[in-house]
Amino acid sequence: MDKLWLIIKREYLTRVKRRSFLLATFLTPLAMGLFMVVVTLIFSYQSDDSKRIAIIDKGNILVGNIASQGNIFFQKVDMDLETLKSDFSNEDFNGILYLPPVQDVMDQSYQIYFYTDEKLTLDVEPVIMNGVRRALREYKINQLQLDKRQLAALDTNIDLEPRPISPTAENNTGKLASKIAAVLGFAMGFVMYLTVFIYGMMVMRSVMEEKTSRIVEVMISSVKPFQLMMGKIIGVGAVGLTQLAIWLILFPLILLITSFFAGVDPAQMEAPTVAAQMDPEEAQTMILQVMDELYRLNWWVIIPMFIIYFLGGYFIYSSLFAAVGSAMGDDLGEGQSLTLPITIPVLLAFYIMIASVESPNSSLAVWSSVFPLFSPIVMAARIPYDPPAWQIILSLFLLIGTAIGLVWVSGRIYRVGILMYGKKVKFKELLRWMFVKM
Repeated sequence: MDKLWLIIKREYLTRVKRRSFLLATFLTPLAMGLFMVVVTLIFSYQSDDSKRIAIIDKGNILVGNIASQGNIFFQKVDMDLETLKSDFSNEDFNGILYLPPVQDVMDQSYQIYFYTDEKLTLDVEPVIMNGVRRALREYKINQLQLDKRQLAALDTNIDLEPRPISPTAENNTGKLASKIAAVLGFAMGFVMYLTVFIYGMMVMRSVMEEKTSRIVEVMISSVKPFQLMMGKIIGVGAVGLTQLAIWLILFPLILLITSFFAGVDPAQMEAPTVAAQMDPEEAQTMILQVMDELYRLNWWVIIPMFIIYFLGGYFIYSSLFAAVGSAMGDDLGEGQSLTLPITIPVLLAFYIMIASVESPNSSLAVWSSVFPLFSPIVMAARIPYDPPAWQIILSLFLLIGTAIGLVWVSGRIYRVGILMYGKKVKFKELLRWMFVKM
């Protein structure tokens, strides 16, 4: 046990003290904060590429001009189309919008024409389409002599208020419960996917470095190969948890600083149109509802389960990566065929997790969250939806059993592969190493 602790301590301290670890840990939140500032400035930038568009309204559809938007300006002209086209070079316009007469007000299609020698840019087209659509609607209302108030009454905002049937389900039926659970589930599954994949690969690279440098030959003389493998897995995992803990502190701090000093609002970055339409009172009400839904979540279940699934998934994949790393030599290209069977379940679990967030009780989500190679990622996304207890218990039983079994199998492969040099290893060799007596 003392030797295992020494290996864990060595793996942890050597990585934590590296300059690359310190730079990645502390500069990544700063880089993200700077990225948010730059993105906000980009989206708040007002283009200086102004466009003036002439409107020829032969159908007398427009009451006035189409409302200008941003750097796009419209001007209604009383000229013939051919005359304006022939004298277009002398006019200060970038294009001509031609609105032909409406043949039938009951027709649901209407063809308009835009004349320009330039490409129709993505910022101009929606402004034209929306402006003409609103004008044509007003035109048809007037032609059909419809009551605008009666038409407005047809547009009704539906507000869905969930209510529990039984008192025990009160925490699951909040107004924003499904949205909060979806966001939290996706975040947890994504974090699980990144950490399992990144730090599993880190274990593999650590094994390869010591094998190619022949340091492992000296270490094997004093410790057992299984102890060396477990020391690496636990040490690198502790490094990952340390980095995540620092990020959990720094990311909110950087976000707060950028919001206060640079005026960066993450809500506006994600959905600027919604933020622009929401008044301060609605925004405050929304924040209070979100806080209430977060308070209702079963954190006493979510946090412990997330940690257990993280550890289970990490031990499963890091042990497999360690076994593959022990079988690989200097050429990384030779090891691609060995790492592919490990990366495929991780990728499949990630995509199943995305589908599970939308439908957490589907057959795909349920059985994928039970399957031990998928459950660390998929079940992490389902936990905020409060899955049945039997599914969690069965999933944990299979996860822990599989983790113990794969760590043992990987240790059997590791003890042979770590001292094997100059030979290209195939899957048959890995299977044979499991039963070799040493």
